[in-house]
Amino acid sequence: MIDLIGYGAFFLTTALIFSLVTLGLNLQWGLTGLFNVGLAGFVAIGAYTSALLTTPEDAARLGGFGLPILVGWLGAMVVGGIAAALTGMATLRLRSDYLAITTFGVAVVVQLVALNAQKLTGGPFGIGFIPRPFGGLAETPLLFNLSNLAVVCAVTLIAYLALEHLSRSPWGRVLKALREDERAAISLGKSARFYRVQAFAVGGAIMALAGALQAHFTGFIAPDNYLPILTFQVWVMLIVGGSGSNPGAVIGSILVWGIWAGSGTLTSVLFAPEQQARAASLQIVAIGVMLCVILLIRPNGLFGDGPRRPRLDKRAKVAAGESGSGS
Repeated sequence: MIDLIGYGAFFLTTALIFSLVTLGLNLQWGLTGLFNVGLAGFVAIGAYTSALLTTPEDAARLGGFGLPILVGWLGAMVVGGIAAALTGMATLRLRSDYLAITTFGVAVVVQLVALNAQKLTGGPFGIGFIPRPFGGLAETPLLFNLSNLAVVCAVTLIAYLALEHLSRSPWGRVLKALREDERAAISLGKSARFYRVQAFAVGGAIMALAGALQAHFTGFIAPDNYLPILTFQVWVMLIVGGSGSNPGAVIGSILVWGIWAGSGTLTSVLFAPEQQARAASLQIVAIGVMLCVILLIRPNGLFGDGPRRPRLDKRAKVAAGESGSGS
């Protein structure tokens, strides 16, 4: 029972870290309509920034300043936000598929730098000895996992409440207006590029924070952690939960990660060790099937805006009543 509780805490911690990335993507795509498929790059920037700031000194690479973990997280958000702002200023004049291709290229560049800049990132060997919150409890896995879950829950809750406030603020309403009708928003004196760069920067900072949390939770990072499959996972989480919905981003992340982890466990049980490498592709199949089923039942996701049929029905009844009274 204790092991089950410990695994549940570990699972929820990982799922909530994913939900942070999804919340950042929801700000960019669900609220503003910015098609970012390079989010793995911003997650990597946050992870490596926090790792370089907080790890002990290492003669084999630069960095290793030994700063507190909170300083690493703040530094990750600042660097991630600046990187996203610079990317946005250079690319947000593009639209739809061109923007997607450009942001994907940015993520590939970040991953290649992490792989080859060995003096900075450790290269393919990654960075180890990253300090972990409540590291003294590592000998008791249950307390360690529960403590980390509490920290990640607090950070996710703060980010969620902040984004909910922003989405209802005048700033958020301008972003929605730009997404729905850019020309109308510009005619009211709003700068489309200025607001889009802001949204892209805030979303990138949240993604970088998630990368920093993940780095300190696991204690080790490597370039293989930030492959395009990460982008695929997060986009599925947002689509399943419902684009434009912050609750949907959180619930979708937990649901999709549960299916991903569950299918991985199932393949390890059903298939022989020499076949598990091929069977791992069944995880993507399981996610694809689930995505198709949900989109057939709920085309806008679990928490997305549904069709406005009740209003149309009500208007039809009112119109029928007026015609009946007129006759």
